[in-house]
Amino acid sequence: MVVAPTFAPLADQFFGLFNRTPDGGGALAVYLHGEPVVDIWSGWSTPTTRWRSSTVSVSFSTGKGVASTVLHRLADRGLIDYDAAVAEYWPEFASAGKDSITVRELLSHRAGLHRVRGLVPGSLALLDHDGVATALAAAVPDRRRGVMPGYHAVTFGSLVAELATRVTGMSFTDLVRTEIADPLGIPEFWFQVPDDERRRIAKLFPRITPFGIPWDVASLVLSRTPGLHNLAAAGMPEGFDELVRNPAIHDHVMPGWNGVFSARGLARMYGAIANRGMVDGTRFLSEDGLAQIGEVQTTARDYVLGIRMNWRLGYHAAFVASRTQSPYAFGHYGLGGSGAFADPDTGLSVAFVTNRMGNTLTPLADLRLAKLGAEAESIARRL
Repeated sequence: MVVAPTFAPLADQFFGLFNRTPDGGGALAVYLHGEPVVDIWSGWSTPTTRWRSSTVSVSFSTGKGVASTVLHRLADRGLIDYDAAVAEYWPEFASAGKDSITVRELLSHRAGLHRVRGLVPGSLALLDHDGVATALAAAVPDRRRGVMPGYHAVTFGSLVAELATRVTGMSFTDLVRTEIADPLGIPEFWFQVPDDERRRIAKLFPRITPFGIPWDVASLVLSRTPGLHNLAAAGMPEGFDELVRNPAIHDHVMPGWNGVFSARGLARMYGAIANRGMVDGTRFLSEDGLAQIGEVQTTARDYVLGIRMNWRLGYHAAFVASRTQSPYAFGHYGLGGSGAFADPDTGLSVAFVTNRMGNTLTPLADLRLAKLGAEAESIARRL
């Protein structure tokens, strides 16, 4: 474990989250100016097994930030242009009036392809990347895309993975390894998880029951409710609550939701972003590239989420439980509470992974990361 003395209050706050077996477990990692200052873990990975240094967890939408960073590494080398049409690299994408949609618009959730409910037949079809990519290429974009973003809750990762594969000719699994894991020296950046590593994955709980209602009932009701139907269309495909517990998800690449990570890996990646592209003296991203990816692309209200996300290129504004949160911090959080962010203003990165999804009120999200992030930001600003 690593805890720099100045970050001891943050560590105390973290350890207080996992006092009982029903609290599950988790890990927290923090980098400051490209150097690790916190790397801790606590609690239970299963009801009978303690969380270990080697434990990893499914982190849902946190993986969108990892997938986006793959594209930024490619852009740094001139392999992809943010302002080029997606169809320039993926010709089939031009179908149904999508010929002018740019990479920049896709990364900032302005492609109008948020709908996953009904996109492919049955939840198991979501495991077929080629089938999902083909369906998205043929899909008609939402007409609101020209004036406001709409969170691509499940489809985003498939779009980014297919684009990256078209640009390079490499599988996305190989790209994540060569562009993220190998340069950072940490292997635990997985969408497809190696068979011999799966024993390390923490068991998720509780079941995803929005508002205490079974998933398919809740998703059907929300899909017919004005003001909430966009959320159901984007993030609530039928059978998804069962799918996330199916071990088969680790055989496939679905970067919108099935990423498996360690907190130290996520903190190291965002640590490079927070530290002008450098980590441990190694250049990970160019400063020119960082200036682009951290720039807010739209301040319009997101028509899926109903709030202003201030989308960057693949990341959203970091949410911390503080009145003085940094306007420059960004990253990506995931269903259930995991997430990570970078704050270039303070040189800070924070990553939190957990198997305890949400709190006693809802499994969808909670304030653990927001509170941990606020404490970390407060400490960093005082240094």
